[in-house]
Amino acid sequence: MANIPTLAFCACAGIKAKGRGRKGVLGCGWWYNAAMITIAEMPAVVDDDADAPTLLLEGAESLGIRLTDAAARGFARYYAELMRWNRRVNLTAITEWDAAQTLHFVDSLTAAVALPQAALEGGRVVDVGSGAGFPGIPLKLAYPSMRLALVEARGKRAAFLREVCDTLGLRDVEIRAGRAETLAHEPDLREGFDAALARAVGDTAVLAELTVPFVRVGGLVALHKKGDIAAELARADGAIGALGGRLRDVKRVAAAHLNGGRALVVLDKVGATPSKFPRRPGMPAKRPLS
Repeated sequence: MANIPTLAFCACAGIKAKGRGRKGVLGCGWWYNAAMITIAEMPAVVDDDADAPTLLLEGAESLGIRLTDAAARGFARYYAELMRWNRRVNLTAITEWDAAQTLHFVDSLTAAVALPQAALEGGRVVDVGSGAGFPGIPLKLAYPSMRLALVEARGKRAAFLREVCDTLGLRDVEIRAGRAETLAHEPDLREGFDAALARAVGDTAVLAELTVPFVRVGGLVALHKKGDIAAELARADGAIGALGGRLRDVKRVAAAHLNGGRALVVLDKVGATPSKFPRRPGMPAKRPLS
């Protein structure tokens, strides 16, 4: 079973955790009060190294993001909740602490490279197809004044998002359970955001139809991508324009401890999205715009 460092961080003094870092009994230092859980939820205790989020801190710093101690504790508690829920709801296949720090948390934080400071600090941002909360929740932990909406179609995952945001004490976070194709037509959501994010796997033309309608004119969309996407972007050009968007940039991103080949496709919202978009649920993926 994966080590869950926060499960040991303050459940009680004298409990020891497996991993790298300072030796000794837990329950002291900046990790104190990082999370409160029951002993029954804790993994087996086998040695006396306490896991600090070193990879996360170094990865964030390489992106120009300085995480506070409170934010780092929040990430550790987030991971603990993710692992607890993952026993009964399929949230992620990435369960090791080190892998979660890089492949979930640091990867999510790369979206900050594309977002203007006004969006990160007090702006309204929507994470479409949020799943287990990536990239929205990591960005919210790093930039607590961000006003965040998490859009998730699957009910159990939306329930996880509600509970983890409540557990983390996150303010100005709205969980919207439903299909993006439907929610993007809601008056309080349509063209009401400074930025939209999507880390979900999908063709750019499909993701554009699911994200661009949420963004105000003058805002932007940032899509997480990997590998060679030149042909995909060429296919999506007409769709992006039809939705009121325009390709601004493909930002290649690199961070400490994160493998290369990652990019952010950044779209500017230059005109209002026609009312017929997005089309009914399922149609963007079934028949992508061209």
